[in-house]
Amino acid sequence: MKILIVLNREPYDSTDVTWNALRLAGTLTDGGQEVRLFLMNDAVDLAREVCRLPEGYDQDLSGMLKALITRGVAVNVCGTCMARCGIYKNHPYFEGAEHSTMKALAEWVVDSDKVLTF
Repeated sequence: MKILIVLNREPYDSTDVTWNALRLAGTLTDGGQEVRLFLMNDAVDLAREVCRLPEGYDQDLSGMLKALITRGVAVNVCGTCMARCGIYKNHPYFEGAEHSTMKALAEWVVDSDKVLTF
């Protein structure tokens, strides 16, 4: 089964939304599902080296994303959002997080069995 998870929120926004999305992605991958992540809006900061764990926060969300990439999870990041969104506008995405487009997201949506948004 192909599962697409779309993340929209700032990584460290005082909630566990992004953390739970990444945990779900890992659990689905453990279960043999093909998981793909698309980051857009303020979630694009998650794929930037400059995004650091805030003081007092106990989960390294960018580290979790990198671990998913090494496990074969495809990660696409909105190219338009690079300059428009997040705290770290115009900073590049780290290796394994692919610069992408709305057209590519549309293709992933059509090609997925399930689409989840966070």
